[in-house]
Amino acid sequence: MNLKKLSEILGLSQTTVSRALNGYPEVNEETRIRVQAAAAKHGYRPNSRAKGLATGRSLVIGHVIPTSSQHEMVNPIFGDFVAGAARAYAQHNYDMMFTHAPDTSIEESYRSLFNRGVVDGIVLQGPKVNEPRIPVLSRLGVPFIVHGRSTGTQVPYDWIDVNNQRSFERATQFLIDLGHRRIALINGLEEMDFARRRRNGYLTALEKAELTPDPALLRSAEMTEIYGYQTACDMLKLDDPPTAILASSIISAIGVRRALEESGLKMGRDISVIAHDDELSYMRNGQDVPIFTATRSSVRHAGELAAEMLIERINAPDDPPKSCLLEAELVVGNSTGPVRQRS
Repeated sequence: MNLKKLSEILGLSQTTVSRALNGYPEVNEETRIRVQAAAAKHGYRPNSRAKGLATGRSLVIGHVIPTSSQHEMVNPIFGDFVAGAARAYAQHNYDMMFTHAPDTSIEESYRSLFNRGVVDGIVLQGPKVNEPRIPVLSRLGVPFIVHGRSTGTQVPYDWIDVNNQRSFERATQFLIDLGHRRIALINGLEEMDFARRRRNGYLTALEKAELTPDPALLRSAEMTEIYGYQTACDMLKLDDPPTAILASSIISAIGVRRALEESGLKMGRDISVIAHDDELSYMRNGQDVPIFTATRSSVRHAGELAAEMLIERINAPDDPPKSCLLEAELVVGNSTGPVRQRS
């Protein structure tokens, strides 16, 4: 179904049909409703390229990955975020584009994208504690939204984030309430803002309980299964191993579980484990009863919200900066229990 065929069915000119679908005020309400109903019935969708030419927009959102962080492209967390964003883009007739920018020429890369009219807005993911891309985009006047935050960035900007510090403080306190005192943190890369906030939440809970952090129980690296496995194996060999482990991703928590099983230990009985669960579409945390006690927040839902917020920014570039702080739910599963006294 194209515009010409739809116009013939309605007995209206193509110009009238196009104006009715695009909300022009000179089309009366009765005609607008009739045209929209016919478009829905016959499965007509406006040509986004033609609409872009008419509005002066590309109707494309860019996801730009720094060269040093290309691992994010194959990370399932990144994939689920994009899947959520794509759903919102489709509802607003936007497409998406993926590209990468060299870390040595961030400003030049973004300036080229916008000067060429390739994209209308940018989604910035994986912000560091001091994120250089944010002031660059702000200076260029580019519509953008950040998935996460940057503690060291002072310029105002739109963002959506999980309350990582609060969620890991709650998780650590939950373990303390179960009697655990030797609590390990297997964290993400701590140059990343989310990981630094999670570490701060963990340390805050220990401080409130008057517990001294043990450097041997704090690790930071990219959140892979093998990282979780190897780190847990190393910690189990300590003279005073942890009785509980906090993992910054369910992916690394799966590695922790493998290490415990190989050591003949049962998760939840011998050692408690809490993971952060992004509700990944193909890595579910159990069925009715969660496998892992977890801080849960859907990254796919965050992608949808981020896309909606960015499109709002594109449509209203002079609005004040907006933010959305999502609270993670603490769900209790089979991986935690009271501290077990060692014989």
